[in-house]
Amino acid sequence: MEFMRLGSAGKEIPVVRHEGNYYHLGDIADDIDGPFLARDGISEVRQALSEGSLNKIDNADQLRIGPPISQPGALVCIGQNYAAHAAESGDLPPEEPIIFFKHPNTIIGPFDDVIIPPGAEKVDWEVELAIVMGSHASYLASHEEALECIAGFTISNDVSERDYQIAHSGGQWSKGKCCPTFNPLGPALVPLEDLADPQALRLSSQVNGEVRQDSTTADMIFSVAEIVRHLSHYMALEPGDIINTGTPEGVALSGRFPYLRNGDSMTMRIEGLGEQRQKLVDYSEAFALNAV
Repeated sequence: MEFMRLGSAGKEIPVVRHEGNYYHLGDIADDIDGPFLARDGISEVRQALSEGSLNKIDNADQLRIGPPISQPGALVCIGQNYAAHAAESGDLPPEEPIIFFKHPNTIIGPFDDVIIPPGAEKVDWEVELAIVMGSHASYLASHEEALECIAGFTISNDVSERDYQIAHSGGQWSKGKCCPTFNPLGPALVPLEDLADPQALRLSSQVNGEVRQDSTTADMIFSVAEIVRHLSHYMALEPGDIINTGTPEGVALSGRFPYLRNGDSMTMRIEGLGEQRQKLVDYSEAFALNAV
């Protein structure tokens, strides 16, 4: 079972994909968002599927795929959560999770264009497993409690401008993370119970068809459950919030690969969650098309 939002930007409809078919969720939910997840809408949809009460959508594969979550309240990110990535960045593995934030308005659909900001020279890719919160989480005592608060997972591309992030940072990373379109998300929200072990998923990225990252979530320094438990002691997480859990080695920051340029393409894959692809478009070109 996969939850998706289909249609033009800002006018997406909530859909569930099950056994190759697409079903409209209009009778159950106005959208796939925090309130839907908070009331355990996933279980409602599972029940409706078993009863055969949902209406099929015949032309779903012709519609744009939007981000699977509407209007998340927060987009929280974990930095350097793979030891090899920390090493290629020139740092030791962190002893505690590094936390930074992206503005939620960076989120776009999984196949939408990513816009290169004016003058940007060091735009980078980062495939990441994204956690979608399903319930309020605050001061959690255990990994078991943390997992109970998770609705599911999706794919995130934590696009970054490294010069903004490092040379212009002032000590924080968000300047390099918050440009418009810098967080493609999707294609689908896969519920926790429908996914294999989140700590044993292969994830990879390609640029122009050439492999850049190829690792597994087993290499995470801090597990999915530990990330949620840890964050809950520093902030209250709410249904619909997104957590980017970090990226493996193989980014341009390592010096092994060139940074992204106008016309390049990125492909992100995670086992069990599907694939997303984006084209890089220069700001001036996007502006001319009224994309910004």
